[in-house]
Amino acid sequence: MDVLRPTLIRIGGRVYRKNLIHEQAYQHEEEEDDFCAGPGDCTDEPCDAFVVEETEKGFQCRVEVPSPLYKYIIGKKGETKKKLETETRTSISIPKLGVEGEIVITGQQRSGVISARTRIDVLLDSFRKKQPFTHFLSFALNQPAIQEKFLQFKEEVLEKCSKDHGVSSSLFQNPAKLHLTLGTLVLLNEQEIQKACDLLQRCKEDFVNQIAGGKPLTVVVAGVEYMNDDPAMMDILYAKVHMKDGSDRLQVIADQLVERFVASGLMLREWDRVKLHATVMNTLFRKDPSAEERNNTVTGKSSFKERESFNGRNILKPKELLAVWTVDNYFKACLAARNVILLLHLHYIS
Repeated sequence: MDVLRPTLIRIGGRVYRKNLIHEQAYQHEEEEDDFCAGPGDCTDEPCDAFVVEETEKGFQCRVEVPSPLYKYIIGKKGETKKKLETETRTSISIPKLGVEGEIVITGQQRSGVISARTRIDVLLDSFRKKQPFTHFLSFALNQPAIQEKFLQFKEEVLEKCSKDHGVSSSLFQNPAKLHLTLGTLVLLNEQEIQKACDLLQRCKEDFVNQIAGGKPLTVVVAGVEYMNDDPAMMDILYAKVHMKDGSDRLQVIADQLVERFVASGLMLREWDRVKLHATVMNTLFRKDPSAEERNNTVTGKSSFKERESFNGRNILKPKELLAVWTVDNYFKACLAARNVILLLHLHYIS
């Protein structure tokens, strides 16, 4: 790492540096980063991102943390927790592993409590980014008309292109899971899932109904395109979509949804605009039919490092995957569901 250009992490409107990472592998534990905020970070600092309460014995701050992240605050044999407590002169109470609750920081000095909370936030932000995606926000394309056209497309490709390098039936998406991904999320407990659902409901009330004009939006799925530069070395083939009336209303809804989720901290920004597309063939499906394309340079991590590309030149020859998708109600029943494909939903990645 260039010491003149350290990695910066933004939390609660403030910017913090991330010091050098020291990695150790130990038995029965994942490899974890030994994060050190560095000397001199215990000074009192203005804080408006969280509440520090004054008590009879000093000061206290509570942090809502999903239980899967406790281990990163505890560290190997409790070393990270002990170091935080020693350097900030605080006491940190963490619920038992697997039990959802709050981490409570107490100390005699307000500055120490603030420093401990800030360092815990930076730790959590760093390790959350390394968690695999658990959910994705998407528009479902599993209507019967589209499924039928997709299966016709699959049959034609396998009939005419099965001898092309890498082409096989294992590459194709499950027709019941056809969708337009808007973004991926790491939701680690029921509280975070509920927070995402509540935000989705507010988005419906704040702008989706207005943009849609209270009427169904008709979207056309037509034509295929590939992600990389060489059609002879494809990893992902997707179907293109556009509004039947030529407007950009679906794009506007998608962009604003992602903007809200990014602002809430539930999603990390990957692109300036959502690329509306429906994956129909993906080399990740060879090993895992439920796999989703993921940009592991931003957040989360993929299970597969090596992919066997396929030759899609003949697939791109004049032919179309064509169907009309009518969006009758974006949010119907989606907010109460879990792990079910619906019109607009938070879908669990199993």
